[in-house]
Amino acid sequence: MAITLILGSVGLIVVWLVVVYNGLIGLKNQVQNAWQQIDVQLKRRHDLIPNLVNAVKGAMQFERDTLERVIAARNRAASARGPQEAAPAEGQLSQALSRLFALMENYPDLKSSQNVLQLQEELTSTENRIGFARQFYNDLVARYNIKQQVFPTSLMAAGMGFAPADYFHIEEAEKVSPRVDLSLN
Repeated sequence: MAITLILGSVGLIVVWLVVVYNGLIGLKNQVQNAWQQIDVQLKRRHDLIPNLVNAVKGAMQFERDTLERVIAARNRAASARGPQEAAPAEGQLSQALSRLFALMENYPDLKSSQNVLQLQEELTSTENRIGFARQFYNDLVARYNIKQQVFPTSLMAAGMGFAPADYFHIEEAEKVSPRVDLSLN
């Protein structure tokens, strides 16, 4: 009877370990997939920016410094890997784009250019997609990290090689979205 009880207890522990491990693996993969979705949108953003800069370059010849800052920020953001590197780089890119959009208001030719308006609209749409993807990613990161921190899973998670995932945060000062005015006046 005692042997059956011991074997049953060991069997339950093994089943529990398998369930915990599989649950953590599932959440870890969901977090990685969610980051890939953000990465796709960030790449789209990075690909649109040179087109926008080229579209406004001729009209904004006196604003070369701003255009160079946008491209430099874009290049830093494009080379960032993972949420820890990407968040500050993307924040700097958002600030540079905000300055560019503010300066573009001073150029009536740009405000009426269909090409520039279309690129601005695509960037705005991409910014919205990034926001939704970031929210989904951070929600999954929270679930994954909480799963690792709650008892009794916390007893096994670190021993199984699981580490908390990084959130994708943008600094408070960098949360200002680019202002896009699509009006034709």
